[in-house]
Order: sequence, then structure tokens, then C-alpha cells
Amino acid sequence: MKRKLIIPVFLLFVAVSCVPTRQFEELKTKNDVCVSERDSLISLNEELTVSNTERASKIEEINKRLDSKSGENQLLKDSIIEIVTQYRILEKLNADITANRNELLKGNAEETRLLLAKLQVAQEDLQKREDKLLLLEKSINMQKDSLENLKIEVDAKNSKLMLQDSILQEKKMELENRNKRLTELENILSSKDSAVNALKNKVSDALLGFQNKGLTVVQKNGKVYVSLEEQLLFKFGSTEIDPKGVKALKNLAKVLEQNKNINIMIEGHTDDVGDANYNWDLSVKRATSVVKILLNNSKIDPTRLTASGRGEFMPIDPSKTDEARKKNRRTEIILTPKLDELFEILESN
Repeated sequence: MKRKLIIPVFLLFVAVSCVPTRQFEELKTKNDVCVSERDSLISLNEELTVSNTERASKIEEINKRLDSKSGENQLLKDSIIEIVTQYRILEKLNADITANRNELLKGNAEETRLLLAKLQVAQEDLQKREDKLLLLEKSINMQKDSLENLKIEVDAKNSKLMLQDSILQEKKMELENRNKRLTELENILSSKDSAVNALKNKVSDALLGFQNKGLTVVQKNGKVYVSLEEQLLFKFGSTEIDPKGVKALKNLAKVLEQNKNINIMIEGHTDDVGDANYNWDLSVKRATSVVKILLNNSKIDPTRLTASGRGEFMPIDPSKTDEARKKNRRTEIILTPKLDELFEILESN
């Protein structure tokens, strides 16, 4: 019986070398079985003890009978000897059972202590792992929040960049349109300059015979200026044009009639001698006389013509000499290309 009890305890001790919780439960179950067996042995031991006590009582009674009845036969003595022998055997068996029980209790207590210690270590390790896991989870949540905030910030920046890109695209398109219009303006201005230069050449050719006789043709500021001194057109203080001046204006009218995209401004100028109001009135009437000659000798659209008087207020030479005053008494025909296309482009802006 002792060997049977020791073997399960030994197996239980060996099996506990690794102490996961599941194996601990299995070992605990086995330990309960051993405890149950131990309790059964204890119960048996108690029964045997009672039996031994009863036997001892019988032996004592028999001894009393032997004392009172001497000369009992040898058979009864042998029975007593046999009973004593059995009692001793039972007593020894009881001692062995008690020793086994104590050893089993001691072994179970030690194994339980070891298992509890290992379980405590396992629980502490598990707690440490759980703490690390909580810290890791907290760190992950913080990183997640940081990533969310970063995503929101990136989305905001992307939206801002998209808006800026849209604005840049609009500005780019606007700049391209402006460059296009600028190119158109440059082309128009270039063509106007070419047209003005060609007009200047045509006017110069038409009035070739009158140059150096009080007539000059110059090109400036994108316009052609035909300047006719007083001696070529008018007598002093008169508004009637001389025949030689009429001839010059007729030649000019032919050129202006052919160039329909030219606006014509006729300006009359006087010197500063005499009354200013009279001089102004005289300059206007002389400009009007030139307009009449041009219209009567061509098919020029009257809307292209403008007559104005400048009086004494726009002198070529401000000196108070006779020569300066002679230069200032003049009629200027200013030829300006129509800039309708240019104005349309500017208005579209």
C-alpha cells in the first residue's frame, strides 16, 4: 500500500516541473484524488485502531480469565499468541499508514507551495505583460490621435494647396490672356506704326512739290503732322485760302480719301499779336476753311474731320521775335490712325 501511494506523488512532483495554469489544475485534481485516498486510509486506520482496541480488551479479558482459571490448555495460549502477533502486525501497519499519511501531506504541501510560487511568478509575469500591453495600447492610441491630427492638418494643407493651385491656374490663365491681348496690342500697334509710316510717305509724295515752301511732313507719337505755314494758305489776317494752298490741300485730299482708317484733325494757330479772342476766332475760321476745301474736293467722310482753333496758346517758338511769330502762324493737319481694335481689346480687360 505504501508503494502505491508514493508513486502518484512522485508522478505529481515530476509533472509540476512546468507550471502552466492548465497543468496546475490537472495536478490539483490529482492531488484531490490523493487526498481522498489518504482520507480513506485514515478511515481504515481508525477502523483498525478500534478493532485493535477491541482485541486488546478481549486479550485483557482472556488474561483475566487465565488468571482466574489457571491451567488453560495450550490451544488457548496459542490463540492468544496469534492474536498478539496480529495486533503487532496491525500496529505496525497503522504506524506505516500514519507515516505514509504524514509523508503524503508533507509532499502535497511542498508541491502545493512550489506550484503556488510558480503560479505567483506566472501571474506577476502576466501582470507585467498586461502592463506593457496597456502602455503599448496607450502609445498606439496616442499615435493614432497624432496621425488623425496630422491627417486633418494634411487635408487642410491639401485643401489650401488645391485652392492656391486653382488661384494660380486662374492667374496663369489670366496672365496668358493678358499676354495674348498684349501680343495683339503689339501687333496692332506695329501694324498702326507701319500704316502711319506708309501714310507719311504717301502724304510726303503727294505734297512733294510744296515742301521747303512752307510745308513740312513729320511723324511723331504714332501720328503724321502736316504743318502749313501761313504764307502757303492765307494772306495776313485772312481766312480765304490762296490758290497754291488749295492745290496742296487737293493733293492731300486724294491721299486721305484713299486711307479711310485715318482720323483728321485740323488745327489753326496764330501769333500773340493783337486781341487773344480775335486770334482764337481767326484760328477756328482758318481750320474750318481747310475742312471745306478737303470735303469739296474729295469723298472723305465728314465724321473723320475735326476743326479746332488753338489761337496763340500752342506756339512752336515762344520768342517774341518776328521770325518766331511767323513760325507760330500756321495750320496743322494731324492724321491719326483709328484705334478701334485697340480700344476694343482694352475695354475687354
